[in-house]
Formats: sequence, C-alpha cells, structure tokens
Amino acid sequence: MATRHQVRQSVVSLLYAKELNNDNDKFIEEFLDEKKIRNEQRKFTLDLYNGINEKLSLIDKRINEYLKEYKLEEVASIEKAILRLGAYEILFTQTQKAIIINEAIELAKEMAGDNAPKFINGVLDKINKEI
Repeated sequence: MATRHQVRQSVVSLLYAKELNNDNDKFIEEFLDEKKIRNEQRKFTLDLYNGINEKLSLIDKRINEYLKEYKLEEVASIEKAILRLGAYEILFTQTQKAIIINEAIELAKEMAGDNAPKFINGVLDKINKEI
C-alpha cells in the first residue's frame, strides 16, 4: 500500500506531466496502477489531483501573491507542481499545515533543484500565515 508521501509524489508527477502535455488525464489510471496506488490512497490521490485542477486559477492567484522575484509561469514545472499541491492542501484540506509544508519541502528535496526547498517553504509558509 502506498504511503501518503508516495501519493503526494504521484500527484506532483501527474501535475508535472499535465503541465508538459495537457492530454495526460487518460493515462492516470495506468500510472496509478504502475505505482501500486490502490483503494483509499487512490481516492486520496485523485481527490488531490482533481481538486487542484478544479481550483487551479484560485491556487495560482494565491501563489502569485507571495512570489517576490518571479511570476508562477516563470517557476520550473516541478516546483510549480509542488507549490500547487501544497497551496491546495493548505487552502482546501483539513491536513495539519505543518505536515503539508514539511511534505512539500521533502518533495522539493527529492524532485526539484537545490534552492527549491527553501523557496517552496517560504511561499507556502506565507500562504499558511494568511489563512
């Protein structure tokens, strides 16, 4: 059974793939099968992924409010995916905010550039403080 961390990795991967190829929704089930994400964790994955896509313009607007030097469209795709996941969870779920931010930092360490953890922590922390 997949962990919640593995679910979040999968959501980031799906968001990243969608950013690069807008037609990836038909491969989601196959991707989740490959990653062995089933049952409750599959529902959690799809809830996060679909929720982010449904609220994408609001999430992006909130993220852009806290970016100093960049606009979201200038942020690398993987960092953008991690930010979107973190912002969505902060704004629209009941998960503890410290867990969300810590998970985003860990995802950044695993999947993104060297400066990404600090960058993502800063943006998500600001969003968290404003809610």
